[in-house]
Amino acid sequence: MLKFLFMMLLLIPMSFINNMYWLVQLYLFLMSFLFMFLIVNSYMFMNLSYFMGMDLLSYGLILLSLWICTLMLTASESINRFDYSKNFFMINLLFLLIMLYLTFSSMNLFYFYLFFEGSLIPTLFLIIGWGYQPERLQAGIYLLFYTLLASLPMLVGIFYIYNNNNSLLFLLLDKNYNYLFLYLSLLLAFLVKMPMFLVHLWLPKAHVEAPIAGSMILAGIMLKLGGYGMLRVFNLIMNIGLKFNYYWLILSLFGGFLVSLLCLRQVDLKSLIAYSSVSHMSMVISGIMTLNYWGFSGSYTLMIAHGLCSSGLFCLANMSYERTGSRSLFINKGMMNFMPSMCLWWFLLSSSNMAAPPSLNLLGEISLLNSIISWSWLSMIWLSLLSFFSAAYTLYLYSYSQHGDLYSGLYSSSNGTLREYLLLMLHWIPLNILIMKSELCMLWL
Repeated sequence: MLKFLFMMLLLIPMSFINNMYWLVQLYLFLMSFLFMFLIVNSYMFMNLSYFMGMDLLSYGLILLSLWICTLMLTASESINRFDYSKNFFMINLLFLLIMLYLTFSSMNLFYFYLFFEGSLIPTLFLIIGWGYQPERLQAGIYLLFYTLLASLPMLVGIFYIYNNNNSLLFLLLDKNYNYLFLYLSLLLAFLVKMPMFLVHLWLPKAHVEAPIAGSMILAGIMLKLGGYGMLRVFNLIMNIGLKFNYYWLILSLFGGFLVSLLCLRQVDLKSLIAYSSVSHMSMVISGIMTLNYWGFSGSYTLMIAHGLCSSGLFCLANMSYERTGSRSLFINKGMMNFMPSMCLWWFLLSSSNMAAPPSLNLLGEISLLNSIISWSWLSMIWLSLLSFFSAAYTLYLYSYSQHGDLYSGLYSSSNGTLREYLLLMLHWIPLNILIMKSELCMLWL
C-alpha cells in the first residue's frame, strides 16, 4: 500500500516541470492498472502496512479514486491549453488523490477522520481557484461549513470511543454502544457528506460553480466518503441503529422522491445532474440503514456505479458548455444535429443513469430494492415513485438536450475530439463490463 503512496508523492515534484501535464496523466493511468493487480478477493484486510490496509470495500473505492482522478486530467484539457495555472492544478489534484487514497486505506478511525476532512481543502481550492462565476466563493463556504459543522461532533465521538476502547483500529472495534448522542455524532457527518435530503443544499451549489474536474471528483468520490464511513462505523452502533434508523430511511426515501421532482424543473445541465446525484444517494442511505446484507452490498455497488456514471454525465455537460459557453437547456438543445456521435454517448450514459441493463446501476438498484422492501413493504410506494421519476428526469435531460431545433449560434463550433470520446468510453466501459464480475461487489461480507 505504501508503494502507491510514494508513487503519488513523487508525482508532485514532477508537476513543477513544464509540459508534464500528459505525462502525469499517463503515470496515473499506469498506477490505476498496477492497482488492479492488487485485487482483494475476500472481506478480510489485506496488503497491510503500518497504518494502511484494504478489504474489498476500500479496494473498489480506491480504484475508483485513481480512475476518476486520471480522467479528471483528461477532461481538464483546457486548463493545460490556456495554461490556467496548470502546475498548481496538478499538484492540487495529486494532493486530493493522496488524501482520498489515505482515507479509504486507513485502518484507524481517527486517521480516517483526519484524511476525510483533509480532502475538503483541495476540493475547496478547485472550486474557488478554477470555478467560473463569482458565486463560487459562496459555494465554497457552503461546502466547508456544512461539512465541518457536522463533522466536529464526530471527532468528539471518536475521542469518546478511544477513551472507552483504548484503540481506534477498525479490527478491534467490536463493542456496541447504546448512546443516542454517539449514534448521532457518528452518523451526522456522513449523512451531510452523502448528502441526505435537507442537508443537500451545498451539493448543487458546489457542482454548478465547480470546474469540470471539481464536479467529477465531487460526484465520483466525495459523495462516496459518506457511504464508506457509514459502512465502517455501523459496527459500533448496530443496536441503537435498530431503534432509530427508520427516521433516516423515511426521510431519505421521501427526500429522494422530492429531489427527483426538483430535477424536472431544472434548466441548468449541471444542476440537473447534481440533483439526480442526491436522489441516487438517498437510495444508498436507505440501503445502508436497513442494516441487511442486500442493503450493504447494493449500496456499495450503486456507489461505484454512480461514481462512474455521474462523472461521465458531468463530462458531457462540460463538452456542451465548452462549445456553447452556456449550461442552459434552452441553448444546449438539438445537439443531435450538431454532434451526432456525441448523441450516442449521451444516450448510453443517460440510460445507465436510469439503471438500464447491463449497467452496474441496475445491479445496485435491484439489490437496494430487495433490501428496502424486505425491511418494510410500505416503502414500495416511495421506491416506485422514485424509480419512475428517476427515468422521467433522465429522459427529460436526454431529449431536451439532443432533440429540437438547433440554437443558431452553434454553427461556429466543432464536433467532439478523440480525447473526449476516449474520456467517455473510459467512463462507460467499466460501468457496463464490471457487471460481469459482479460477485466482487455482491459477495463481500
